[in-house]
Amino acid sequence: MRAALALLLLLATAQAAHRGRAYVREKVCQEYRMLGKENFRTLTIIANSRKYSNGTFEEIGHLVREIVSLAETCCADGADPSCYDAGSTALSVKSCSADSPFPAHPGTAACCAHEGLERKLCLAALRHPPQPLPQYLQPSDKELCQAFRQDPREFADRFLYEYSSSYSQAPLPVLLGSTRTFLSMVSTCCISPAPTACFLKEKLERKTLSLLTLTSNRICSRFSVYGKDKVSFSYLASLAQKIPTASFEDLLPLAEDAAEVSSQCCDSVAEDCMQKKLLEHTAKVCAALSARDGRFADCCKGKNLMENHFCILALPPAPAPKLPEASEPTNKELCGKEGALHATRSLFELARRHPSLPDAVLAKLYDSSGKVQGECCSTKDPSACLDSKRKQMEAELPPLVEKASQLCGQYNKLPFLEFKKRLRESLTQTEPEASPPQLERLLEQRVSFASTCCLPDSPLLLCASKV
Repeated sequence: MRAALALLLLLATAQAAHRGRAYVREKVCQEYRMLGKENFRTLTIIANSRKYSNGTFEEIGHLVREIVSLAETCCADGADPSCYDAGSTALSVKSCSADSPFPAHPGTAACCAHEGLERKLCLAALRHPPQPLPQYLQPSDKELCQAFRQDPREFADRFLYEYSSSYSQAPLPVLLGSTRTFLSMVSTCCISPAPTACFLKEKLERKTLSLLTLTSNRICSRFSVYGKDKVSFSYLASLAQKIPTASFEDLLPLAEDAAEVSSQCCDSVAEDCMQKKLLEHTAKVCAALSARDGRFADCCKGKNLMENHFCILALPPAPAPKLPEASEPTNKELCGKEGALHATRSLFELARRHPSLPDAVLAKLYDSSGKVQGECCSTKDPSACLDSKRKQMEAELPPLVEKASQLCGQYNKLPFLEFKKRLRESLTQTEPEASPPQLERLLEQRVSFASTCCLPDSPLLLCASKV
């Protein structure tokens, strides 16, 4: 397994340019010989489906055949030492041709402006951003067995492609474990005399790993888009909305710990990094918050920590408590050594007073806050700059917060048709001069935002553009 993961790291990231061509060839051939052709091929499908998550099955197939053929030819005993370098160069030339059969990527053209090793490393480092939501839908047991019996190899290849591209942000070791156990389940149960009972038993055994795949894909998608600091804030805001009676000092260490899990494990090839760190984190959350909140206590009762974590993630926001007015940080504090911390505390106070405010809006405010500090604290008169920005914010922020909170609050409470009906009535009152087509456009725009971005696992990049 360790050898497999080392190979995956090499195939998927190719981060270390200083290693040079000989090292890469030596490493690939070492793994190819250790794993054998079939395991090497399987891992190449997973790595490239994950890397080019928007690629088609046929495009991934072309790329996999080329990579496996290159290793098979150039890692054979007696192969010319220059074989691998020449073959990988030819592969990069093919990737850059106008009629390339390989998966398309918007960064390809920039890579193709380079030559030689630099071009190859650039192409190897390309990776699609997270998909809005996982697309893989598991067929019924009967459909699985029909496809499996028809062509076991084609079935396995297509599953590896669909699952790995759908959960492309899940750490490689998690994907590897999840796909292996799934294919093992299908091959075992489809020849079993009692397939239904077999599938039931195997699915129960896979439950923790399935939850880990789903959860880690979500965690690492957020980390990929936000980065460590913003992930920490996003998690802090989420906890503040779920348990608004907890203090900043209670929740900040948990948020920082969650960001550390992402930072350490999303790109790690250690076999159990994500599972181990996530379970440790869940234990910390349960220890810190169970006594303070009945809902957290209920989530933390189970013996399976992965299910407990999933339960906590799924908790809806709590009703806003009556809290005293929050004090705003002074200009001196905002431009001081701990300016970022004071700004984060201010946004934390906003989040817990507006539990329905969606992550997309809070994330935008976090970015704006950092931008204002960056602009003002470097000027000759930071206070004048911050005062001016504060006035602007006091005029623009309350209506935005109120509108987004109300929209998401209603969306999460009401059945969809009732939500849409009330929204239409509200828009008719607030926009009396709008024509029927304009009103309909506004309605669809708000409905689209709510149905996409008011959910806890909303697609980050899409929602950022909708705000």
